[in-house]
Amino acid sequence: MEEQDALAHVKAAAAVLGLPLDAGRAAAVAQQFARTMALARLLAQVPLGPHDEPAELYRAAPFPDEELSA
Repeated sequence: MEEQDALAHVKAAAAVLGLPLDAGRAAAVAQQFARTMALARLLAQVPLGPHDEPAELYRAAPFPDEELSA
């Protein structure tokens, strides 16, 4: 993502959310956004298998009366 694209994205997102950003603040946010995108690109290049990021297991908690009878 080019620097100008990041700035345009930040300005558009701020407008949609109703966030007042002056030019300096918008530029700072766009710079941080560009850094984050660069890190994401690096991480996306690392091959991951299912064992690298296992899904969490969901187990419903027992009802209080079931817990006492067990």
